[in-house]
Amino acid sequence: MSEQKKVAVVGASGYAGGELLRILSRHQGVELAIAVSETYAGKPITASFPNLAGHLPQMRFSSYGDGLELLSCDVVFLAQENGKAMHLAPGLIEAGCKVVDLSADFRFRDHTKYEEIYKTTHVSPELNQAAVYGLPELFAEQIKTAQLVGNPGCYPTASLLALAPLIENDLIDPLQIIIDAKSGVSGAGRAKFGLDYHFAEINESVTAYNISGKHRHTPEIEAALSVMTGIKEIPITFTPHLIPITRGMLSTVYAKLTRTNSTEDLLEMYQSRYTTSSFVVISKEGTLPATKHTLGSNRCHIGLSVDNRTNRVTVISVIDNLVKGAAGQAVQNLNLMCGFEETAGLLEVGGIFP
Repeated sequence: MSEQKKVAVVGASGYAGGELLRILSRHQGVELAIAVSETYAGKPITASFPNLAGHLPQMRFSSYGDGLELLSCDVVFLAQENGKAMHLAPGLIEAGCKVVDLSADFRFRDHTKYEEIYKTTHVSPELNQAAVYGLPELFAEQIKTAQLVGNPGCYPTASLLALAPLIENDLIDPLQIIIDAKSGVSGAGRAKFGLDYHFAEINESVTAYNISGKHRHTPEIEAALSVMTGIKEIPITFTPHLIPITRGMLSTVYAKLTRTNSTEDLLEMYQSRYTTSSFVVISKEGTLPATKHTLGSNRCHIGLSVDNRTNRVTVISVIDNLVKGAAGQAVQNLNLMCGFEETAGLLEVGGIFP
């Protein structure tokens, strides 16, 4: 393993920030030096995350006023809401820090697309061209030499891992992709206090939201598919749902096959495609993954079936939205950027059952 790296987490008291602290606290390759939170500044980490009492008992949250100390870190995770990282990243990069941004600020090479979606001016558009989209199973080689990584969204992670083998082998019509996805409530973030997220509103209910291309992750998925295929525009149909669980994500992808294939053949192809990917698990024929299979882990479980009547394939992709969909994937990117084993700090077994 490479020498230990000094690491900071900005926005450390949110759900993704808390997962970063949990994972990094047991990562032998890093020194977790700074955890920034304006809400909890000066308070112990355990004030926000009691579960870390045995791991970070002496550590306290810092404020943004400690910015000079951030510049001394080897790697800085930016885990704030959209629109913050674009202001902080330039100074960090100029100081020589590697940056992993968990917001959407650097997921698009075309900053005008970001501005269109997030309704704000991008103040560091020159960095978008240098940033690498941080989905390691697709872009590992670019990530290894990157100084700035835009960590993917949770919906795009699950959906793109489901689609990649089919797209790469030209087995589906890229203009007829339908994605139906469901996420636990934690995907909205810890600061989300809208009525829709009250227990009485969400419990025992399933809700679709931002349909017909209105969800912010729709263009992110389309942009990645465009890079993978070389096709300028790939419009997908994406429908997200909020389900009454804390964490977990299941993406159901429907695609039209360009030629006849059996379920067995496609599963073998997926197994071959991901044989060197430590965090992708392919289900056996006749079995499909569930959200509990990945709870707390950085793995993506994928299953599929071919409908010979319609010549369509249905792919089920499951992740923990806070780990592979956020913090775990961010640490996976850190590992690649710093020359660590890709699995360092991330081999916790997933799945909780009665």
